[in-house]
Amino acid sequence: MSNTKTSELDNVVVRFTGDSGDGMQLTGTLFSNLSAILGNEISTFPDFPSEIRAPQGTIGGVSGFQVHLGASKIYTPGDEADVMVAMNPAALKVNATGIKKGGVLVFDEDSFKKSDFDKAGFKTENPFEELNISDTIQLIPVPLSSLTQSSLEGFDLDNKTVLRSKNMFALGLICWLFNRDIEQANHFLQNKFGNKPSLMQANIKVLTDGYNYGHNLHLSVSTYNIEKSIELPKGKYTSINGNKATAWGLIAASKKAGLELLLGSYPITPATDIMQELSLRKDMGVKVIQAEDEIAGITIALGAAFAGHLAATNTSGPGLALKSEAIGLAVMAELPLVIVDVMRGGPSTGLPTKTEQTDLLQALCGRNGESPVVVIAASTPADCFHYAYMSSKIALEHMTPVILLTDAYIGNGTSLWKLPKLAELPEIKPNYAQPGMEGLKVTARDQVSKVRYWSIPGIDGFAHRNGGLEKDYITGAISTDPLNHQKMVDTRSEKIDYITNFIPEVEVTGDENAELLVVGWGATHGHLMSAVNNLNKNGGKVALAHFNYINPLPKNTEKVIKRYKKVVVCELNSGQFATYLRSKVTGEYLQYNKVQGQPFTVAELEEHIAGLLK
Repeated sequence: MSNTKTSELDNVVVRFTGDSGDGMQLTGTLFSNLSAILGNEISTFPDFPSEIRAPQGTIGGVSGFQVHLGASKIYTPGDEADVMVAMNPAALKVNATGIKKGGVLVFDEDSFKKSDFDKAGFKTENPFEELNISDTIQLIPVPLSSLTQSSLEGFDLDNKTVLRSKNMFALGLICWLFNRDIEQANHFLQNKFGNKPSLMQANIKVLTDGYNYGHNLHLSVSTYNIEKSIELPKGKYTSINGNKATAWGLIAASKKAGLELLLGSYPITPATDIMQELSLRKDMGVKVIQAEDEIAGITIALGAAFAGHLAATNTSGPGLALKSEAIGLAVMAELPLVIVDVMRGGPSTGLPTKTEQTDLLQALCGRNGESPVVVIAASTPADCFHYAYMSSKIALEHMTPVILLTDAYIGNGTSLWKLPKLAELPEIKPNYAQPGMEGLKVTARDQVSKVRYWSIPGIDGFAHRNGGLEKDYITGAISTDPLNHQKMVDTRSEKIDYITNFIPEVEVTGDENAELLVVGWGATHGHLMSAVNNLNKNGGKVALAHFNYINPLPKNTEKVIKRYKKVVVCELNSGQFATYLRSKVTGEYLQYNKVQGQPFTVAELEEHIAGLLK
């Protein structure tokens, strides 16, 4: 009889960490997908270095993947891990502060030798005491490397390939610990290694042996169940990351609008996955052109917009800087274009694989001349679909470039997503020029919304020129007249401002009697929501206003902000949204800022906001 008991949990945080070559991203993704299939809420945070491959066993090469599983709604990947898997001492050293007191640490004791301690910079041969964690956590040493070698005896694989499979042994062990059925994991492995049968069979064998090892030796005093959420509406669900959701949102918009989608792009971390996902969708009529540089990518897309396509380009901060003149051209030409910026740490090359919100002012103002564009920010991996769709809808219906801001945190992270039905998505009605419009010129527009009619080339009676020079308001001919230029500048601005009539008002959540309003935007939503909820449960009186529509701001923005005695703006930059708000709504704004290439933790937000309540 087993002496292992089973404990019921509402939520749990698991972190896999090791060398970049240890397969931590694959391991974490498989475990997340298994949990999503079982109906758990999930939120993940992949965290990996920008180096292609740092020396094995060193601090610089540590890669991690954290997943938060819940039986009810969860908003973040969690602050600290309940269970951590460390493949070597360097991984332990980097992540030691990220494991909870009383948590479980599974480590590969084969990789915890003196030479490994030296590579990681430990001064002693007891890393647990050196890190002051030996008495605070449950240590589970497992000889992952040697067990994997034993598992694959008889397979025609070299030793390097064999050792690369030890992540599957660790995954099997964690599946046992959380009572996960490994049959679905086997199915994932069959899909991944289907064209390499020997690798597929090896990984499935190691996964199964890892599961059985935990089961037979009862390595932990308890295994754990996270019950299936009972709050999920009926429908089909999947685990999705933000970049894939963004790509699918663009495809859905193209189908709803009845237009072909073209992406003109150039690879850049962490946005490349959007281009790769779209390149797989030729079956959906998607065209992807990988250009020679960022400028070529966006100008190809702009040409497609001129020709009547739903046009998009994707990039990160350095690429957005390179695309700035072409975005200005899209403003001047008044053409629909979606620009997706998956923000990362900067400036310049900066921290390519880390997250920040530091491109906001660049998105709002980073062009020459008066060139307003719509700016939207997604909040979660799942809602990247919605905001990519809405960015396309606004671009097509209001004849304007739209910049969609996501970031590395939600672009790479995953969450549970309910697949929508195309028929239920909002209609998209491009503002086409119609036959019979008398006196139509390139600048002809609706006089209320100021939206220019979309004159697709090649249609009888709609021949015209377009470009980057200022145009006469009436004729569309090139004009340098001062008063006409003023009128055109005002018109382009009014066109963007009018979009407030088509976006939702900002919602306020939290305590109805709060005197303190927490303000955030974009991907900080989950951490801010968790902090505000926790504070209110403990007697605090806090409200939250979180923004997804940045320019223009929702109609009720001033009304909401003026309602509170204190307003604190929390963002992963030095205060860009706070600066922008001051220019739109006068008042005193407190700030809480972090620029460390990492998302907020709920704990640090709670501590700061609680201090303001005092």
